[in-house]
Amino acid sequence: MSSPIRNIGIIAHVDHGKTTLVDAIFKQGGLFRENQAVAERLMDSNDLEREKGITILSKVASVRYKGSKINIVDTPGHVDFGGEVERVLSMVDGVLLVVDAFEGPMPQTRFVLKKAFENGLRPIVCINKIDREGARPLHAYDKTLDLFIDLGASEDDLFFPHLYTSGVGEFARMTPDGGEQDMRELFEMILHAVPPPSSEEGPFLLQVNNLDYSDYLGRMFGGKILRGRVSVGDRMVLMREGARTPFNVTKLWVYEGISMQEVESISAGEIGMMSGLDDVLISDTIADPSITDPIPAIDIEQPTLTMSFYANQSPLAGKDGGKHLTIQKIRERLDRESKISVALKIDPDAPAETVKVFARGELQLAILIENMRREGYEMAISRPKAVLRKGEKGETLEPIEVLTLEFPEDSMGPVMAELSKRRGDMVDMSKDERGNVRLVYEIPTRGLIGFRSNYLTLTRGFGILSQALEGFGPFRGDIVNRSRGALIAKDPGKLTRYAYEDVQERGQMFYEPGTDVYGGMIVGECARDEDMVVNITKQKAANNMRSSTADTTTVLDAHREFSLEQALAWLRDDELLEVTPKMLRFRKEVLDHGERRVAERRS
Repeated sequence: MSSPIRNIGIIAHVDHGKTTLVDAIFKQGGLFRENQAVAERLMDSNDLEREKGITILSKVASVRYKGSKINIVDTPGHVDFGGEVERVLSMVDGVLLVVDAFEGPMPQTRFVLKKAFENGLRPIVCINKIDREGARPLHAYDKTLDLFIDLGASEDDLFFPHLYTSGVGEFARMTPDGGEQDMRELFEMILHAVPPPSSEEGPFLLQVNNLDYSDYLGRMFGGKILRGRVSVGDRMVLMREGARTPFNVTKLWVYEGISMQEVESISAGEIGMMSGLDDVLISDTIADPSITDPIPAIDIEQPTLTMSFYANQSPLAGKDGGKHLTIQKIRERLDRESKISVALKIDPDAPAETVKVFARGELQLAILIENMRREGYEMAISRPKAVLRKGEKGETLEPIEVLTLEFPEDSMGPVMAELSKRRGDMVDMSKDERGNVRLVYEIPTRGLIGFRSNYLTLTRGFGILSQALEGFGPFRGDIVNRSRGALIAKDPGKLTRYAYEDVQERGQMFYEPGTDVYGGMIVGECARDEDMVVNITKQKAANNMRSSTADTTTVLDAHREFSLEQALAWLRDDELLEVTPKMLRFRKEVLDHGERRVAERRS
């Protein structure tokens, strides 16, 4: 008899409507009462996911249809979180590939589809957003077929099951102009096109690809049960290379709807979680004690960027409500993150006062830092740098990305000039019937730090951008990330309006009058490519030559606000970003002006 369980992952390029489509599946899968108020993007439960409109963490939920249970795993679409996609594909038996009917397949679509093929998974394709203005569902289908051919799909795979859907409209249709008004066809296709999980008998076996933590229950870990059955109280063993740890299972959970339900036992084919051991990592094998060899580790693409974290040693440390200030606390938090995130690694050989982190991209690092500051951590961080390797002949290699851009034709000159400065090489250019230009570049990962915000400015917000790691290639030379120097505060105190009015002629300010500053803190960007120490705390001398209201009539230039990603990109190698729960402050690594001049002469 066929198993009543189906395990399916949802994969897509960022912003192709994947999470909204999942919402529609839940609503029609009977998860809610007909009149129940339901939040949009239900699976994006993290605050940052809701704010940024992207999926960061993979999550599992389930619906029931015609007596079958469908476990649905939502995955990130952004390339920086590709590690999440890779670990999820190891615990599903099929994938739902979501493709935007307007944009068609994008670079991250290629990445996730390639990974699905490598895992032996046959996709169901959803041409999504067919009710969007300008949608070209048949064109998107043709481009998806081209992608399948390009990736070497078998002849059988070229006849992939597909539907035309709308997450917002909550329907799935067999043809673009069909009359179906619900998701029934999608449920039917999942039951018939996704194979049931293997229910092999024998000793219990599971590979950990999902981790969680509860203040009440401690470490929770799990994945898809590959073989056998487990019950509360069973004796199991954790295995990884060089380690074998026995433990007793204390609790078990399965996914019911969008929450977890405690159960007494779980059988092969189900996705579940368990507790009973704290030191558990992604890729660990949980098995019956009779099994001696662990499952090979999940293969994850290597990190491309590195960044150093330090304790906040500035004179204003602890003044912004930070609760965790020491390097030990920062290291513990990053260690915890590295155990959950497969794409994040910590350098064990870094100096004691430094935590050096390796990650997949600047967005992944920015999300991590933003989460930490919201949790009450204070830290100083360096500019992200590319992870370099040595080639077989001793040459320096660096990560190279394939960058795809689509934007209005009138922005082509500035965009190409910007990419040239960042050591990008154009490999393809085309135009579409709407007057948009599509460029494909090969560019060092270094060259993409801070590019996204510049690109949106150059294209007036109309540009679409996506990237995928191509591999490692020869080092392409220096990239100038900033053409202007810094305005550095001379003395501690409060930034005065009188000083602001005087200093704004020499560059652009970063903070408003009344802000606390300290010596060595960067308060603005100089108009020239040189650092300048400025007296930003000076007061106007008291005399009887001007009226008391004269100062307030001068209009001050607006100060420049930074997002966390923009701030990371602005830094130079001799500067740090001070991150607290309330503030982002730029500073020189060496605060003392005399010591800094000596260090500059030596370098």
